[in-house]
Amino acid sequence: METAHSRRRAAPGAVTAFARFVLLGGGVGLTSGFAVAALASCIPWVLANALITVASTLLATELHARFTFGAGRPATRRQHAQSAGSAAAAYTVTCAAMLALQQLVAAPSAMLEQAVYLSASALAGIARFAVLRLAVFTGRRPQTAATARPAPTTGPSPAPPDADAIAPRSAPRSSPAPAVLCCTA
Repeated sequence: METAHSRRRAAPGAVTAFARFVLLGGGVGLTSGFAVAALASCIPWVLANALITVASTLLATELHARFTFGAGRPATRRQHAQSAGSAAAAYTVTCAAMLALQQLVAAPSAMLEQAVYLSASALAGIARFAVLRLAVFTGRRPQTAATARPAPTTGPSPAPPDADAIAPRSAPRSSPAPAVLCCTA
């Protein structure tokens, strides 16, 4: 009997993954936008943004690992760390956008703040999708020497090991080239 953890799902295509990313990440992002605005009424905006960014990144990484990119399992520590790196860049973008707004408009309305914040978040989100799809949730795992497959060789294949024990050695035999580890699937 196969369990959800033992079966491997095929990764969705780019369009499907992007649609899921927009739906799940956008839902988390919209919720985050309102949460930042609410929390910023009690604490400084930059701190509110940082706290909401951390919480939303953890939630979004789990959703993306399980649903968006087809892993069907919780995110690993490595994936959380890599996703956090892309979230740090997104945090920088949203902070820069909001600080620029505050420099350009003396008293921005809540609607203008939301428009700027959500626009910056959308641009950062597109960049995050590319990073998460191409680098974080690729479905590839680093290969070790034990799991790597040697590259195919050309030319005559070496003699089986038992032939060396039977055949007398009159001259030194050149050994075949060492197998090269192939990291592509």
